[in-house]
Amino acid sequence: MAEKSEISKTTLMASVVAGAAIGAGIAALYTPKNGNEMRAKISELSGEACGKIKECTKMVQEKISSVVEESKTALADKKSLLNSAIDAGKEALQKGKEAA
Repeated sequence: MAEKSEISKTTLMASVVAGAAIGAGIAALYTPKNGNEMRAKISELSGEACGKIKECTKMVQEKISSVVEESKTALADKKSLLNSAIDAGKEALQKGKEAA
């Protein structure tokens, strides 16, 4: 259950960063500057926003990969345990047949 919570927190963080970048872009558009300064500022903000979004996306992908790997390991462990139980049941059945 903790893994689900971690993914939600990372997704929330990515959303906040994206929202902040959009808000900063809008604020930059409403400041009084000439065209060249405005284009430079927009370009700078876009680059920063893209970098932060890529960073958050990478974090989310890493977390998802981690959860998938942990799930695969847990599934393999459970499968091994189940196979052992089935084998033990078969042995017990065979011994029961031999004793009868």
